[in-house]
Amino acid sequence: MTHLETLRSDARAIFDAALRAADPRRAVERVLARHGNRLFLNELPIFDFTRGKLTVLGAGKAGAAMAQAIEKIVQPDDYLGAVNVKYGHVAPTEHIVLYEAGHPLPDENTLRFTHSLVSLLEEQTEADLVLGLFSGGGSALMEWLAEDITLDDLRGLTNELLRCGATIYEINALRKHISQVKGGQLARLAQPARVVSLILSDVLGSPLDVIASGPTAPDASTFADCLALIEKYHLRATLPPNIIAHYERGARGEISETPKADDPLFARVTNVIIADNQIACAAAARAAQTRGYAVQMLSTQIQGEARALGKELGKIARQETSELGLWNGDAPSTGFQTSDKKCWLGGGEPTVTLRGNGKGGRAQELVLAAALEIAGDTEIVVLSAGTDGTDGPTDAAGALADNETLARARASGLDAAAFLENNDAYHFFRALDDLVVTGPTNTNVNDLMLALRA
Repeated sequence: MTHLETLRSDARAIFDAALRAADPRRAVERVLARHGNRLFLNELPIFDFTRGKLTVLGAGKAGAAMAQAIEKIVQPDDYLGAVNVKYGHVAPTEHIVLYEAGHPLPDENTLRFTHSLVSLLEEQTEADLVLGLFSGGGSALMEWLAEDITLDDLRGLTNELLRCGATIYEINALRKHISQVKGGQLARLAQPARVVSLILSDVLGSPLDVIASGPTAPDASTFADCLALIEKYHLRATLPPNIIAHYERGARGEISETPKADDPLFARVTNVIIADNQIACAAAARAAQTRGYAVQMLSTQIQGEARALGKELGKIARQETSELGLWNGDAPSTGFQTSDKKCWLGGGEPTVTLRGNGKGGRAQELVLAAALEIAGDTEIVVLSAGTDGTDGPTDAAGALADNETLARARASGLDAAAFLENNDAYHFFRALDDLVVTGPTNTNVNDLMLALRA
């Protein structure tokens, strides 16, 4: 095996280590346990099976694995349960029904099965527990729309938001204000039961009101914020008229706001982050060190344009700059020690502003931009992939490139710069057999990005 082949193999092994660390089953089992007739959260009792009923519901790409963990812990008692998951992201369950629905664009199943989830909340009492299981993708997978909003309106909004480059914070603020379950409103529907939500975070910094659009968390955003975002991204002419009219009615006080932090209902709500990008990146660092790499952790809160981030990661790997620039974040930049083999690691949620009509995702676009930067250098490998196994509307988790990628592309008649300009990283890397394909991972803690240098 050549040095470059070893680098490529190591890159994939490091990513796989991150996936294992973000396994939802282990995450649930770390915080939840049953002893006798009581259920415990972080060793504190939260529910007595002899006094009330347990209802499990949730939404997200990690929902199937989280449901399996709950069944292992709670059995053999009877309880109600249903979780909305992305098509194909299923696993065998006995008590908890898994409903498959659309992602990233909601579909008819999203609405129909969310109604099924909400129906489980009928006739709750103070002795009951509603156990929420939420993870990345939950915003698209769980929706009960306001009465004046249609599915076509929702899909129109989602399409525009995915195209305009808005952050996930901004996207979810707009989603929450056309919904009856987002932004703390699911907790309102569960009253007077106690609510405990176990949350696998796919959002930088793990803000509770943003992950899966915060169905059981207080919401800080307002209808006025929504109107400001429409102006910021020049969306007034492209959004469905019903959407804009709804926000305007809300800003005038004609529609109730989402519940805020001072709402008494949150006295009986507990939200717990059980896994996030930091855990995944720490495992990746350990795997790299085991393989002899000196590791520099750049950040676990990376955001910004994918192609700009890829270009800078390429420069960092070429050691042309000591500045982190766009990669500034929460992780300490400690530099390297003695190893000749170097690994740069980061995690987060880049964005893509669509300029062309190609196919791809943020991870693939980041790697394509990096490939242009590292071409012809010493042996370098760059990998970026989504921990959920899906990068954009593709069957790939991400992509991998090395310093010889552009030479191989030219030999095949592929113009890397043209593919990047057309946002068509998927077809570029598929032609070179350099897509990272995992299939559904049943987890989601943002993307992992790494560069290795011999």
